[in-house]
Amino acid sequence: MLDFAAKFSEGLSYDAFLEAHGSDADRAKWAAALEQFTLTPEQTALIEGFTREMPVFCLAGAWCGDCVSQCPIFHRIASANDRIKLRFFDRDAHPDLADELQICGAARVPSVLFLAEDFAPTGRYGDKTLVKYRKLAGELSGAACSLGANEPAALRAAVTAEWVEQFERNQLILRTSGRLRKKHGD
Repeated sequence: MLDFAAKFSEGLSYDAFLEAHGSDADRAKWAAALEQFTLTPEQTALIEGFTREMPVFCLAGAWCGDCVSQCPIFHRIASANDRIKLRFFDRDAHPDLADELQICGAARVPSVLFLAEDFAPTGRYGDKTLVKYRKLAGELSGAACSLGANEPAALRAAVTAEWVEQFERNQLILRTSGRLRKKHGD
């Protein structure tokens, strides 16, 4: 198994990831997508209430439409609570992490790995949310990777809600962990 604590230091912030791995066109798509994604006041309040530090790895590709349509959500979520330590890793630059986070036998992006403060894994999720898979399964033709930008507002909201739930789920795993409750005396 990969040493996640050591690997974490190789990860990049949202902006540094795009600067290092994105073209001008990629950065423009991500910027446009970021403007489209907002958290509701209730989602923001929920995330602000997280009490456990939560490192989060995101394996991504700046060129990837699914990443364009989801990674800005992760950035918004992490920006709502400094206990969320989000780091981005380019799939092609980090083949060891890509191998570790394979989905259905392939290095799919985005793939997200949630960890405890001591880098014990708590969950992984990706490359699309359930609402996106339902949409894709209903279409079953066309490109395997969406264009990422200009999705309908209702779909963006549903995808955002699913990702907020994943972050919450993993925060609750951390919050209710007997091991961590003993450590923190709560």
